[in-house]
Amino acid sequence: MAKNVAQSPLERSNLASLDHKLAMAKRCSQEGVVAGAKAAVVATIATAIPTLASVRMLPWARANLNHTAQALIISTVAGAAYFIVADKTVLATARKNSFNHFSNTEA
Repeated sequence: MAKNVAQSPLERSNLASLDHKLAMAKRCSQEGVVAGAKAAVVATIATAIPTLASVRMLPWARANLNHTAQALIISTVAGAAYFIVADKTVLATARKNSFNHFSNTEA
């Protein structure tokens, strides 16, 4: 179908609905990214302090946790925090938007 053909009102309505859904999905994912990044920063700090302190104070940690192991511990916790919080935020935002959309269609 050519692009210059006039669209029916139903097609325009479906395209508007699709554009709205895409915008909502983009906003949900953006909120998830921001929340995940904040959680990753907090998790990095909360993990780095005890990890680095234990390497200085505990003989076992000093002998067995080299720089690579320390970085792996800290980055694993930060990554897990990012993905968990981002996923939960996207789902919560989508659920909230779904309820808002449902209540708006009933009115």
